[in-house]
Amino acid sequence: MTGREPLYGAPGAQLVIISGPSGVGKDTIIAALRERPRQPDYHYVVTCTTRAPRPGEVPGVSYHFLTRREFAALRDAGELLEYAEVHGNWYGTPRHEVADALAEGHDVILKIDVQGASAVKQRAPDALLVFLVPPSMEELFQRLRSRATETADELELRQRNAAIELARQGDYDRVVVNETNEQARTAAEIEAIIEQEKRRNADRRVRIT
Repeated sequence: MTGREPLYGAPGAQLVIISGPSGVGKDTIIAALRERPRQPDYHYVVTCTTRAPRPGEVPGVSYHFLTRREFAALRDAGELLEYAEVHGNWYGTPRHEVADALAEGHDVILKIDVQGASAVKQRAPDALLVFLVPPSMEELFQRLRSRATETADELELRQRNAAIELARQGDYDRVVVNETNEQARTAAEIEAIIEQEKRRNADRRVRIT
């Protein structure tokens, strides 16, 4: 991925990374943000992954579900802004989808894990990093258990990784508590943070290497 020409967003367009431990409610908050009226609307990047779809997930909307060979081809061609192996599966962000949306003046929302957020920050230093945290560890573990989408071994792995990921929240620009059943409030808080950042950097063009 080295040696590529930098890509630039339109003045004022903001790249926003939302991440947090598994089970904290990232998808729920993204859905709540989608429901908030905004012009122009946020552009929500669809992540590539090698994991199998969960019930209710739609290919091309929830994720781009790829085989490991397909994922490796994109990675080796430099077409992923970041990529990482998480819980035994690969995840990655399409580079040109991000850059094209920024160039069109959209604020771009990325939902990625802690490893991915760090990689994007290196390649897009002006990105705004927002970290979602649960009201408590017990609440987080309860959300994971109630989701019932993992085996016992996978659940144990996610719980173990959650504690490690929470320790990384100091790497983020802002930390937001996702209180139980307060998705609309959490989404409003994140939108207010984004608008504040945009006012501070109205003429800045996000640069992606």
